[in-house]
Amino acid sequence: MAFPVREEPAAADERATADELGVQLVRLLRMVNKAKSPVAKLGPDGIERAAYAILFHLVHDGPQRTSKVAESLHAEISTISRQSSTLVQQGWVERQADPEDGRACVLAPTAEGLRVFEENRRQRNKWLAKVLADWSDEDRHTLNELLDRLISDIEARTPQLADQTKGA
Repeated sequence: MAFPVREEPAAADERATADELGVQLVRLLRMVNKAKSPVAKLGPDGIERAAYAILFHLVHDGPQRTSKVAESLHAEISTISRQSSTLVQQGWVERQADPEDGRACVLAPTAEGLRVFEENRRQRNKWLAKVLADWSDEDRHTLNELLDRLISDIEARTPQLADQTKGA
């Protein structure tokens, strides 16, 4: 006959804290999604948020083949190809010969693409600064440290979820 396993108080407390964190993360994601509503779907230069993710990746990780961008963004190559074509048409990304294989090409941000990226980043930072305006410097610093720690721990414990987004 099996007996019910009695939960240790510390384990129950850890799970309750994890549950509350889960609730707060859901709230955060909902707010982020609201901020990306149809009104906020386009950045100041008219760049769609999905296309901005590609530009972000190229700015931070350097020129990449479409397949590498798709892998990093967990997207289909056809989706990245379509979105990158728009970025090329806008003059924000260019196709260059792949230095490792001249038959292939890589995507790279243009000078105008870097400007668009920086303007979007500036707008985001302006909004975040407004949101955190009433917080003390210590609280803002602590938030950054704890978010970095949380993300690093998630990446360490689930490497398949880790990506290259540091420095956004």
